[in-house]
Amino acid sequence: MTYGAEKGVIVESAGGVLRVTIDRPERKGSIDAAGARRIVETLEAASTDDSLRVVVLSSTGDDFCSGSDWVAANASGEKPRIGSVQRRVPLQAHRIIGLLFEIQLPVVAAVQGWAAGLGCQIALASDFTVATEDSRFWLPFVKRGFTPDSGATWLLPRLVGVARAKELLLLGRPISGADAAAWGMIHRAVPAAELHDAVELLVDELGTGATVALGLTKHLMNGALDGTITEAMEHEATAIELSSRSADFREGLIAFRERRDPTFEGR
Repeated sequence: MTYGAEKGVIVESAGGVLRVTIDRPERKGSIDAAGARRIVETLEAASTDDSLRVVVLSSTGDDFCSGSDWVAANASGEKPRIGSVQRRVPLQAHRIIGLLFEIQLPVVAAVQGWAAGLGCQIALASDFTVATEDSRFWLPFVKRGFTPDSGATWLLPRLVGVARAKELLLLGRPISGADAAAWGMIHRAVPAAELHDAVELLVDELGTGATVALGLTKHLMNGALDGTITEAMEHEATAIELSSRSADFREGLIAFRERRDPTFEGR
């Protein structure tokens, strides 16, 4: 299936894998308003596309994403109307992060070079981020005189703890891919030459998994972050009712009985 094209974002779908590639190497992978709109539209469409089993986020060029393109946003030279940022951010950067959490498909991000600002948050909001050891994650908001967005103040304390989150957000210090993996910010860091193979191995594993169960489990985990254990177990009961009616559940039982690996079809 083809989702169409937009300058700055390449979208391809084949074999159950949706690949969203930021294609602005001349701007270090920064995302302008058109690119943000394209990513949002793509993820919204993917959320109800039953042919898909995994989403991959990556970029061309040397950097993953250097954040929102503030230069392009202010290229006209006209001072925006009061409230412009407050109106636009929820529909652009914030909507991307929200969709990465909401979509009931596993999301894999492949990071090289810089992942700054929104780029860093996209990586942290993905379910599995594989980065090169020498990549750089950076949240320079305060160093530029303004406050964080894209869920930074919610994601970071939950991933690395409050003390380390303050180091990254209040001091604005960049962190390498190797240290990000050691801190629990991301799934894994690998040598640059191994990035593609490491990502594809993970995509193959997720793309042949029990898609319904994977999506519901992701949904449960994200919802449980701010709930009680009682609420979590209530939601688990609903999810197991749904997942136990899937074809993959039946295949899993048959494979267990026959002492073989299951062949899941994502249904």
